[in-house]
Amino acid sequence: MSSEVQENGVPLSPEEKLECITRNLQETLGEEKLLGVLRERDLKVYWGTATTGKPHVAYFVPMSKIADFLRAGCEVTILFADLHAYLDNMKAPWELLALRTQYYEHAIKAMLGSIGVPLDKLTFIKGSEYQLSREFTLDVYRLTSLVTEHDAKKAGAEVVKQVDHPLLSGLLYPGLQALDEEYLKVDAQFGGVDQRKIFTFAEKYLPQLGYSKRIHLMNPMVPGLTGGKMSASEEDSKIDLLDSAATLKKKLKRAFCEPGNTADNGVLSFAKHVLMPLAERHGA
Repeated sequence: MSSEVQENGVPLSPEEKLECITRNLQETLGEEKLLGVLRERDLKVYWGTATTGKPHVAYFVPMSKIADFLRAGCEVTILFADLHAYLDNMKAPWELLALRTQYYEHAIKAMLGSIGVPLDKLTFIKGSEYQLSREFTLDVYRLTSLVTEHDAKKAGAEVVKQVDHPLLSGLLYPGLQALDEEYLKVDAQFGGVDQRKIFTFAEKYLPQLGYSKRIHLMNPMVPGLTGGKMSASEEDSKIDLLDSAATLKKKLKRAFCEPGNTADNGVLSFAKHVLMPLAERHGA
């Protein structure tokens, strides 16, 4: 894939690509390494989504960053993490896994298309396409011989559903996500800052398997309409992609908008991370 260019036709420099890749991110782990890669070639990066609850409008935040990655000439892979959805306390029952993954694929592609992201420049893959292979399975076993229960539980604390008596499947979740970086042959993984513990877990354990430590790019978490995290399981906190116009209007009227409080304002945050970058790209 050739690098994208600016409006004046001048190719982006490595430093300009770095700025484009990292703008509006909350944190980057491995920025020096990132710049080093950009000075040699285009970055290979992936974003994964577990096919659990229905996608909502907060998914436009990573979609907007994916547009930035493409502008910087990155090779972008989108992973539909179907096995992860099952491992996370069976949020996606086995018998519904294939259908839910299809729904996610249609929804995510429609969201990307709606903001002008060219789908032909993206690679789409399902986790089950390679995570059931002999090689991946052996690496899972190798990883289980190195990882302590404490580290596995800590890594998934912000992502895997926490219950009083956790299933073993939830402890496997961070390890599979770490191995994704190697099997997708990427330089970097992109996700929300809630993934940070899994990212540092991967940085610790992949080198112990003989694999390289990857770069990690983290988006801030967009507050929900009620002030906390926008969650698929909390109806009033989110705007669903299938909400009617009347429901959307009702939710926005009730949204948390305390004067002077910008940190917990989901409407302002959505404008900053989605609407303003979108307007900028389209010259508004």
